[in-house]
Amino acid sequence: MKTENSFSPQLIATEKEGHAWHAMQSSDVIQHLDTLSDKGLTTQEAEKRLQEYGPNALREAPPTTFLQMLKDQFTSFIVILLLIAAVISALLGDYVEAGAIMLIVILNATLGVVQERRAEQALAALRKLAAPDAHVIRDGSRQVIPSTQLVPGDLVLLEAGNYIPADIRLLEAINLRIEEAALTGESVPVEKDASVHLETDIPLGDRKNTSFMGTLVNYGRGKGVVVATGMHTQIGLIAEMLQSVENEPTPLQKRLEQLGKTLGYACLVICAVVFVEGWIEGNNPLDMFMVAVSLAVAAVPEGLPAVVTISLAMGMREMIKRHALIRRLSSVETLGSATVICSDKTGTLTQNEMTVTRVWVDDQFIDITGSGYMPQGEFLVDKKAVEVSNYQGVLTALWVAALNNDADLEIKEGENGNPTVRMVGDPTEGAMIVAAVKAGANLTNLNEAYPRLKEIPFDSIRKRMITIHGLNNPRSEDISPFNDDQEKPDGYAVLVKGAPDMVLELCQRYQGMDDTRHSLDENRRMQILKANDMMTQDALRVLGLAYRLIPELPDEPKSEDMEDNLVFVGLIGMIDPPRLEATPALEKAGNAGIRTIMITGDYPNTARAIAESIGLLNPGHQVLTGADLDSMSDLELMKQVAYTDVFARVSPEHKMRIVEALRDSGEVVAMTGDGVNDAPSIKRADIGVAMGITGTDVAKESADMVLTDDNYASIVSAVEQGRIIYSNIRKFVYYLICCNVAEILIIFLGTLIHRISPLTAIQLLWLNLITDGAPALALSTEKGDPDIMDQPPRAPTEPIINRFMQIGVVAQSIADTAVVLAAFALGKYLFPQTLEYAESMAFVTLSCSELARAFTARSERYPVLKIGIFNNKYMNLATFSSFALLIAVIYIPFLNPIFNTVPLGWGQWQYILMLMFIPSIVAELVKFLYRKPQKKI
Repeated sequence: MKTENSFSPQLIATEKEGHAWHAMQSSDVIQHLDTLSDKGLTTQEAEKRLQEYGPNALREAPPTTFLQMLKDQFTSFIVILLLIAAVISALLGDYVEAGAIMLIVILNATLGVVQERRAEQALAALRKLAAPDAHVIRDGSRQVIPSTQLVPGDLVLLEAGNYIPADIRLLEAINLRIEEAALTGESVPVEKDASVHLETDIPLGDRKNTSFMGTLVNYGRGKGVVVATGMHTQIGLIAEMLQSVENEPTPLQKRLEQLGKTLGYACLVICAVVFVEGWIEGNNPLDMFMVAVSLAVAAVPEGLPAVVTISLAMGMREMIKRHALIRRLSSVETLGSATVICSDKTGTLTQNEMTVTRVWVDDQFIDITGSGYMPQGEFLVDKKAVEVSNYQGVLTALWVAALNNDADLEIKEGENGNPTVRMVGDPTEGAMIVAAVKAGANLTNLNEAYPRLKEIPFDSIRKRMITIHGLNNPRSEDISPFNDDQEKPDGYAVLVKGAPDMVLELCQRYQGMDDTRHSLDENRRMQILKANDMMTQDALRVLGLAYRLIPELPDEPKSEDMEDNLVFVGLIGMIDPPRLEATPALEKAGNAGIRTIMITGDYPNTARAIAESIGLLNPGHQVLTGADLDSMSDLELMKQVAYTDVFARVSPEHKMRIVEALRDSGEVVAMTGDGVNDAPSIKRADIGVAMGITGTDVAKESADMVLTDDNYASIVSAVEQGRIIYSNIRKFVYYLICCNVAEILIIFLGTLIHRISPLTAIQLLWLNLITDGAPALALSTEKGDPDIMDQPPRAPTEPIINRFMQIGVVAQSIADTAVVLAAFALGKYLFPQTLEYAESMAFVTLSCSELARAFTARSERYPVLKIGIFNNKYMNLATFSSFALLIAVIYIPFLNPIFNTVPLGWGQWQYILMLMFIPSIVAELVKFLYRKPQKKI
């Protein structure tokens, strides 16, 4: 035996390389780590290893600074154009115009920083998962040390309620169950076995001789040796993946950037053409330069960045009503373009509450409806409701399950007098307690009637649990499942619950539906095993129930004595059932052209059963496991994801590969999850969705959106709202671009025809910010077309101004240009002595035309008369306010010289009224000819 530790870095080097500790015998692990199985490390050796490997903590990436976030707000091409325009205006002495443009830029930057200010806290949240203290054996004695001081080779003691402080190879596991859902996605606590021998390539969730940093001991106790600390743990590997994933621009950001560049380059070309053409004709170069500046102001939609930012912020508030909290502003729109939703199973598509759904007694199945921990539900035989009291054998089975049970229900009065129920203990045992309550059991009375006196705990070898209960309590006469004409209750009842095949081997009799006992022949045994197979094929977790009566209570009960001559009672099956709203939500997503893929750490049979029950698994599509993915190349995976609807038993690396394969296939991916294992793929997806109730801090900090109710249906609802938001953004971008293109044509053609620009730079700025800005913002409040979820997802490459809108821009810009140039010509003709009337008529005509056209922009497909002209109160307010300000600019004397306007009389207004509605009529004609609605209002 070794008497001291002699640590060599080479011995632990394999840890850094991902050594398969789970595939080694525990004695080999002890030897390899050069520690002692009874005394642990010496203090000196632990300090030496701490210097070698550093503290048991996760490295944190430097957070994004405020200055960096502020700088990011000024990288947009449109914003850069605005800054250039502001500088040129200031150099030319037009400080009002320059100040107005800068105000818009600063407002946009402020809104962006305020809405998107979020530190990168994913790794900080990971650190919170590490236990603050660890119970270790050093120098042969038990000590409590900070978990950051753990080193490879330390012996760690584990007890119920402890967080696992590092990755540990178990040496002892006494009824040890660990909740690993946050790491692996496993829906129930994992039973650990220190002695099991595992293959090298076994998935993370099946490594029953290993526990992982950040997971929680649910039951039992154990001892193990630390094999990995800090960044070398499984959580550390996830932390490294998080660091390697960079945020990418969303589809909206890409499209707006593309639009800005298109406008910018077009502006430069037109400005150059006008400047050169005027110079060639002998015009004053400075005058032509001012015309070029006016064109630049006309070409750039100054209000667009601010309107987009405000619109997205308003969308965030609307998302909250749909149980979705948006953490990243531009992600509001991204949801609307999603083509694939990669959803976790547990808690998202299912209820995250183990529920007994089926009981088998005496060759008969009883289905139990109702879900959750609420004590309510129906009992069905052949899908018909029955009174469970007529099925005494079922009551006996449920009574046995409730008595042989360590869980409990806490029922408290909630809001409005409605009770709230919380399960305390193992979810599987809690499900059986609830089933008994649904059948009418009073747990207090039941436990008083049959008090537990002795027990033999569940263990992984015997795979069953034994409890011994008294039968002589006076109250047992009122609740007597262990009674028939053959045997009167006397002495004590031995109750057994465990693996069906194991329990069945110990039984010589079975209990019928009427509580009579019969000899258990081979034929009946085959019926029981067949029923068990049928239930497991439906992905139910099945337990067998049995009992026997004994005359005396042993001082030290032994399993071999207690388990002889048992009476088989029945089978009880449970599952984490699907959410009721999952199926209609999946159907709604399918109609919208959105595919849903289940990605889970659970077993393939369970995943398949849930997927089939809710309609997620499509005909001809398949279920793949993490082991299948390990044998595939990235290219092969790209082919397989096209017809794989369920991925089971997957690791964090697998999830990343799935997301990458989908994105490489051109999909816009929304990835949901709640655990630490989901964080890298959540961050890598186009939009990451974390669960707000069950989600870990790591998942939430990595996500773009957090669901406040953990419900798949809320994802689909958020997708719908995302589509509405993007549709609204398209509407006001379309609306603004039509005006900007019209302004360019007005100045370009007006300068060629009249040798002077019909509109001044300050008028153009007013049009872009005030006249168009308010209605554009009102467009962002539209409720969406009724067929918005019957449309396929947008192609990721589709520009924000698509072909239909391009046709509309051309048609409406020509109409706007024609009516404004007509108004300008009329003004020159009616008042040849001054240009101010012509400029004012052109300015007012374009302003009124844009306000009228705002109503037609409310829908891309539906006529304005169908959707209702005045049923958007924000549009009514915006257009009225803009018109009121326009009147002020025309009729308030001190504003006239600033905006180059003069008061107009009824004679001028008659012409304006005749001209201003022509562009709106053209807009409606374009909709009628090119874009038909799919639903009637």
